[in-house]
Amino acid sequence: MKVDNPSKHKIQQQEEEEEEAEQMCRTIEVASVVDLSPQPAPVVTGDEVTLIPPLNFSMVDNGIFRSGFPDSANFSFLQTLRLRSIIYLCPEPYPEANTEFLKSNGIKLFQFAIEGHKEPFVNIPEDMIREALKVLLDVRNHPVLIHCKRGKHRTGCLVGCLRKLQKWCLSSVFDEYQRFAAAKARVSDQRFMELFDISSLKHLPMSFSCLKR
Repeated sequence: MKVDNPSKHKIQQQEEEEEEAEQMCRTIEVASVVDLSPQPAPVVTGDEVTLIPPLNFSMVDNGIFRSGFPDSANFSFLQTLRLRSIIYLCPEPYPEANTEFLKSNGIKLFQFAIEGHKEPFVNIPEDMIREALKVLLDVRNHPVLIHCKRGKHRTGCLVGCLRKLQKWCLSSVFDEYQRFAAAKARVSDQRFMELFDISSLKHLPMSFSCLKR
């Protein structure tokens, strides 16, 4: 008589889940050693260096930042954050100049290809948001920058789901989302955040300042 081994089935299920997660997230190993060669000089006005943050830049929590798409004018500012990783929420390939910046600073790129459709054709993939949250919650990836194109909708949804895990009330989650989206706020984004199920992520460790108040 053949007896099923429950532990064997559990291991097989875990392997299948890990394989699915790898397909959703495109992780780009951009560097293993920091390049110490000279970098482009920052903008200097008089005796001071001008640091320009990316569009819609803000601190989310200790070791977590958000913004729109950074360009070369923002690189000197980003260096001050001493980033370990970037979570990029667009399907387009990362620009060559940005990739070189990541290489020279030893920053890891996690790409989640979420399309930026306008209403009423918005389709936010819950599975990708869930996998992005796992990357975001892993303190080994901190300091981390989350960005999409404008730092409004896709970034706002990911941060909103993080706030639910941090036990923020929905009105506060929506207030923060609307502050960045402004006139471009979408009802579909807010509905997504409201219905997003955080139960499968509650077991993940969180050590952010918002939880210590």
